[in-house]
Amino acid sequence: MVNFLKKYAALIWAKNHVRKAEEFKKNAENDQEKLLLSLTETAKKTLFGREHDFENIETVKDFQERVKVSDYEDLKPYIERVKKGQANILWTDTPEYFAKTSGTTSGSKYIPISKEGMPFQVKGAQSALFHYIAKKNNADFVQGKMIFLQGSPELEEVYGIKTGRLSGIVAHHIPDYLQKNRLPSWETNIIEDWETKVDKIVEETEKENMTLISGIPPWLIMYFEKLIEKHGKKIKQIFPNLQLIVTGGVNYEPYRDKMEELLGGKVDIVQTFPASEGFFAFQDDYTKEGLLLLTNHGIFYEFIPLEEYGRVDSDQHSTKRLTLKEVELNKDYALILTTNSGLWAYSIGDVVRFIDKNPHRILVSGRTKHFTSAFGEHVIAFEVEEAMKATLEKYPAQITEFHLAPQVNPDEGLPYHEWFIEFEKEPENLNLFKNELDEQLRKRNTYYDDLISGNILQKLHLTALKKNAFHEYAKSQGKLGGQNKTPRLANDRKIADLLEIYKL
Repeated sequence: MVNFLKKYAALIWAKNHVRKAEEFKKNAENDQEKLLLSLTETAKKTLFGREHDFENIETVKDFQERVKVSDYEDLKPYIERVKKGQANILWTDTPEYFAKTSGTTSGSKYIPISKEGMPFQVKGAQSALFHYIAKKNNADFVQGKMIFLQGSPELEEVYGIKTGRLSGIVAHHIPDYLQKNRLPSWETNIIEDWETKVDKIVEETEKENMTLISGIPPWLIMYFEKLIEKHGKKIKQIFPNLQLIVTGGVNYEPYRDKMEELLGGKVDIVQTFPASEGFFAFQDDYTKEGLLLLTNHGIFYEFIPLEEYGRVDSDQHSTKRLTLKEVELNKDYALILTTNSGLWAYSIGDVVRFIDKNPHRILVSGRTKHFTSAFGEHVIAFEVEEAMKATLEKYPAQITEFHLAPQVNPDEGLPYHEWFIEFEKEPENLNLFKNELDEQLRKRNTYYDDLISGNILQKLHLTALKKNAFHEYAKSQGKLGGQNKTPRLANDRKIADLLEIYKL
């Protein structure tokens, strides 16, 4: 009876929530400018606000003239003061939390989350589930067990500010109505070693009525493979009532075939776009491609055309910072954030592409730092992932993971792109697969096509890797689990050279 009431209540909440959400979808463009002015008004007496003349900001243009695009290194002097307990530096108070992330150039990053910003991290995930329930007209999954593959919820304190991984912080804000159904246990969740943790999660969940599973695709695959190895059955046989997988962090499409093979049956997928800096978007219609951009969650968005990213004008301001009103469909933009946690014109490093403006839906098309352009081609993640997808449709295979790097100084012949691919199941003809992959990338990137046609580059080389190569690589670098993901593209051979030892 309790489960029935919970399911009935979820249906009512979901439909009410989706009905109210229509309002922000319609008014997103105008509401964004109002939001920015509200943020600068709130923060005008902070140190950052005083230094950047927030008092006299009346338009988006005023803001863009006063505040240049920043990265973590730019904001680090302010964050160091916040870490020492100083208030009114970037935002009106000290943060409620620091989300601690591992940076490549800055060491550990401490991303502030204010008391105003924290609720939206939870509301974003709730909204994704409510839209799914309303679209499906079914909330059966609330009657079973749910698992969230996440970082440790144990938090440390930095001058009184609770600090930890974002997923661990969010674990403290799971609504009460989900807590009784939630797995794994606290004792398992705080295990730091990822392989040990997944083994324990398998023990705790293998006999439960699992109905919802959440995590990034590489974690899910590792968890599923351990279950299948232990039971000799596909996941839908082990968990026959599994209805929904919620995923985010990376583009799901390159993992879809592998996931479907492991699942062995129909399971709905809802994709999300969360980060330490905010919860940006989710799939509001699980039957369609694209993520709904959350324009009413305390974040003002700007967009820099990817080809302009990194360029500055005479005043050291980034050129072409566009608002939601000015973006075009099917173009790649670096995502810039101003948040109610005190991040100002902050470049998060993600690249997005709008596929709809009514409402505003995006695809995450790559990272500003993850590209291959050793020869001026500027190949991005979206292009290689779409090329791989098209190739797999013509020459079926199962891909575990891949990495693309340039080979600038080969022992003989012209330079080339080298693809390191770990196959779960190889295509029948590897050479035809390789040629098709090259053709598909040429269709998507005219600069790469020109380099091939002009005999500047030779066609790509494909290096097949042993099973578990990427797992072993990540383990060797101390980057197994957590929020760590091996970049699919690089502009050098640092990763490629380490992958060489796993060649077949």
